[in-house]
Amino acid sequence: MTDGLVLEAVGHDYDGVPVVGKVSLRVGPGELVCLLGPSGCGKTTTLRISAGLEVPRRGRVILNGRVVSGGGVHLPPEERHVGFLFQDFALFPHLDVLANVAFGLTALARPARRERAMQMLTQVGMGDYAGAWPHQLSGGQQQRVALARALAPSPALMLLDEPFSGLDKRLRDQVRDETLHVLKSSRVSTLMVTHDPEEAMFMADRIAVMRGGDIVQMGSPDELYNHPRDAFVASFFGEVNLLDGVVRHGRVVTPLGEFAAPPSLAEGSAAEVLARPEALSLTVSERGWATVLASRLLGRSSLVHLRVERDGMPACHLHARLSAGVTPAEGQRVSIAVDPARVFVFPGPNLP
Repeated sequence: MTDGLVLEAVGHDYDGVPVVGKVSLRVGPGELVCLLGPSGCGKTTTLRISAGLEVPRRGRVILNGRVVSGGGVHLPPEERHVGFLFQDFALFPHLDVLANVAFGLTALARPARRERAMQMLTQVGMGDYAGAWPHQLSGGQQQRVALARALAPSPALMLLDEPFSGLDKRLRDQVRDETLHVLKSSRVSTLMVTHDPEEAMFMADRIAVMRGGDIVQMGSPDELYNHPRDAFVASFFGEVNLLDGVVRHGRVVTPLGEFAAPPSLAEGSAAEVLARPEALSLTVSERGWATVLASRLLGRSSLVHLRVERDGMPACHLHARLSAGVTPAEGQRVSIAVDPARVFVFPGPNLP
């Protein structure tokens, strides 16, 4: 057995209703893994099983080479040496910041508790607030204190459940950046739950995409974004243009052009073609087959709405995402070039 967290074919249900099917994953020492998926996919239950807050119906949970759930064994959270960081920071309102962080350090003598608590507050940039009360802190400051408190006992595993969702976007970006650096410097194994793919890509070494209680694909952010296993994963990591087609001679013909079909798709079978908006580049041309319906500047990029018309095919509405400052005007005719590396072909919905 290896250090870190290991889930072996873990499953769970509530009142006979399956919530987690058969989840297997490993979080290595110092690694940050994100469970990503829509609401109700089983990611929070998987986190609670890892924490010891739920007893799995099937499978085993192993922490640093020790079975903590499964085979008649179940250690409660307090015996697993696990740190928690949730959306509700749950600071004790009757304790000041220093006392909050020192609260779980009962194994240390009082001077050592204070020293360790101050060390952690300094690490998260809150050393000057040791004597403050939780109600005097902003949301971002409370989150930093909660992180310091969770890491102070040097846990074997950190569990994060949507820890940044209660913060506004500007503060969320800043706090999650700081949190990532603190977690990485501590070398603690971390399992995090989020429904935000951008957040998962920012935070994670590897991402486990969940759907219907199971992991449908696991890999690095680059693998999942550029090599999705199915249409669900491809569309979950950002907007896609969806086009239907039929396989003819190993190709799928769409209003955007022809694309190679995977060998698994037989001749005449239905196919879905997914093209990311950034795969489309536009050239203004009176002979172009697309018309610009609207252009919107979104800061670092522009989103262009297009009506695409090709002979013999129904017109369709597509989006292109371009670098800011190169946006064509509404009503202009454009031709479209497509980067095939950002186009994915999968079986159509009528196939098993």
